[in-house]
Amino acid sequence: MFKRSFAASREKAGKARKISKRSFRDDTKQRMREALNDATPNSSPSLGGSSPKLNSAIVTIAVGKDQRLFAAHEDVLSRSPWFAEVCREQFFASPGQRRITLPDEEPEVFSAVLEYMYKGDYYPRLLHDRKRNTYALEDVEADLTMQSISPQLDSGKKSGGLSDHAVVYHHGVGDYVLRDTVIYCSALRFGLADLQRLALRKQGLQSGIDVATILRSARFAYANTPPSDSRLRAHYLALIIRSRKTFKRSGTMQMEMEKGGQFFFDLFVAMANHIDDVGEQGQVSPSHYLLY
Repeated sequence: MFKRSFAASREKAGKARKISKRSFRDDTKQRMREALNDATPNSSPSLGGSSPKLNSAIVTIAVGKDQRLFAAHEDVLSRSPWFAEVCREQFFASPGQRRITLPDEEPEVFSAVLEYMYKGDYYPRLLHDRKRNTYALEDVEADLTMQSISPQLDSGKKSGGLSDHAVVYHHGVGDYVLRDTVIYCSALRFGLADLQRLALRKQGLQSGIDVATILRSARFAYANTPPSDSRLRAHYLALIIRSRKTFKRSGTMQMEMEKGGQFFFDLFVAMANHIDDVGEQGQVSPSHYLLY
């Protein structure tokens, strides 16, 4: 019996091991994912570095026009100043009757917000390669060095076909908008500043977004952020200036500009400032930007 076992082991040892063909990008992402998985759950710095108390009262949240139901612990919801105030107003309600209604929120977006409040991130998670100081989205095939949205001309295809995580159908808009933009605006409403920063960084890693979706999302951002909150607005202005050749060829851009609004006035100011800055550096004459 021992002899047979020894022979079998020799045969296994003699077999050539097949080398897995993995790209450098796959290996890098795997290391980033393993580092993220090694972190202690519910210990994100954005959530105060402590796990939530899961023995607090359960609150029911009805979201969207179809009133989709979510359940969450009161202590977790109270990480948000907005939810903390609502929970205080329902302090004397019996545990089974504590209910919050959010008719203007999208269930897919609120699900991401709730996931963040429990875990410190939402799917797809943000992966950080500390050695190269680059970021990537979990399970998303994208260039690890990409730091900003890559727009493309309208293809006529349904925007929702881009990817399940990049866009979300918003009933208030009646069309698809960038999911991270909606999450940013919800985070602003609920007082989750760290979630705002996270959503903005994730949105910068998206690619292949059509011009119509970008402009629609920019209008949504302007409609759901105050003038004092300039980060998301500035993100869209910088994106259009940086990718002006693509937007210049877009018929959608022309139609949107005819509608006007604060967004396009800000774009004009930002574009003028950009031309002035470039002109002062002596890199190009302002007349170079004239449209013929």
